Amino acid sequence: MSQTSAARMPAHRTRIPTPANRTPVDLSTGEAVRVVGQVLAPLVAQGAIIRRPRATAWAERHQVDRTARAVLSGLRERHDRAPLAFGVGPRRFVVVTEREDVRRLLEDSPEPFSPATKEKRGALAHFQPEGVLISSTTERWHRRPFNEHALQMDQPVHDDGAAFVDAVRRGVVELTRQLDSTGRFDAYAFHEAWWGIVLEVVLGTKARGDRELVAILNTLRRDANWSWLHPRRTRLREELDRRIASYLRAPEPGSLADAAHRSGPATAVGQVPHWLFAFDAAGAATLRALAMVAARPGVRERVLAEAGQGGPAALWQAGQGPALLPYARACVLDSVRLWPTTFVVLRESTGPTIWGRRTLPAHTGFIVVSSFFHRDPAGRPHADAFVPEAWLDGRNDGDWGLVPFSGGPAACPGRNVVLLVASHLLARLATRDLRVARGRYLARDPLPATVDHLGLRFRTAGSA
Repeated sequence: MSQTSAARMPAHRTRIPTPANRTPVDLSTGEAVRVVGQVLAPLVAQGAIIRRPRATAWAERHQVDRTARAVLSGLRERHDRAPLAFGVGPRRFVVVTEREDVRRLLEDSPEPFSPATKEKRGALAHFQPEGVLISSTTERWHRRPFNEHALQMDQPVHDDGAAFVDAVRRGVVELTRQLDSTGRFDAYAFHEAWWGIVLEVVLGTKARGDRELVAILNTLRRDANWSWLHPRRTRLREELDRRIASYLRAPEPGSLADAAHRSGPATAVGQVPHWLFAFDAAGAATLRALAMVAARPGVRERVLAEAGQGGPAALWQAGQGPALLPYARACVLDSVRLWPTTFVVLRESTGPTIWGRRTLPAHTGFIVVSSFFHRDPAGRPHADAFVPEAWLDGRNDGDWGLVPFSGGPAACPGRNVVLLVASHLLARLATRDLRVARGRYLARDPLPATVDHLGLRFRTAGSA
């Protein structure tokens, strides 16, 4: 998604209120309870760092994102589209309601709006205390460039893309082996194959079967769901670092570990846990995109046409490595738009902030509710429809309300690596004539507001 920069206006108290700097309003007690109880609490219950299966199933049954959108839409209209301020104990939060507010928060990161919020630090420190996302501004000066260089943020296809796609091919073989024997697979079988792909892409072929590493990571991520409320497991985190370091000492060519070693081996161990964590969310997005391919024959036909009906040669550009597969990428992007894998984008002010006619204190937390903006019908007629084409024809360009990979200086540097892996996996699985359970809910628009990816089940056409 292309995002253009705009000149920053000087901050002063006499700004004329515009959608970009309307004065935040304090919510009444009842309104704040609705925001916390009907918007934020269901997101926390599902697990911000690793999903809780029972909670995600409950969220789908109750379509919690539809309720959240109704609450925020009503408050936005009632308060003339102003940011919504409220307190939770000693913490002060502001939920923004306008695209230009999102733009300000993202463009002005990491100063004065830091991604390293108190909530993120409490959660992510369980398994990636040196991760760039929770780093101080000073630490970001060397950690962020390391990530951008190793992940080749500005290149549509990573130099090691051929090896990544080869990892995808092996993962598809594993998954289709189950399809051939049983005629079906579920989300858990998909994620087993997905983790094999991710481990190979990040750490090399020797790591492909290291499920102990995944188990340690996921244990720490379950702790991280509780943020500051759960004690740190220092020894377990050190074991995670040791396992990662064992692959980084002599990294395999064609892996991100090798790219990390070339970019700065001293920094690599602290950043790799976030790469693994982020890839898990990408698996959820790919699974939902696959459900759309299975539910909509027209989408599948276009994915197959782009990939040359699945012929291996068609997935490569002559002499240039893996094909870009723009439509398959767009399917993944629209999956994330419809069902965001990052529930909220958080920022924290590093000092007093003038917003409209009000000065907000330092350490105010700012909240961007992704599902609210991604499906906001204002200016987006296709809000509840699956429209991958909107990522290709410019309709989604420059829309700061769309944050599938965040935006601005703190945007996800692994965007293109993720999309390469996800799109090639989607294209290869599209060659199988799959059906998805409850596909009737996905076959036409408007689409459900909440879809539990852990409840998705697939079978081949004709199987019982």
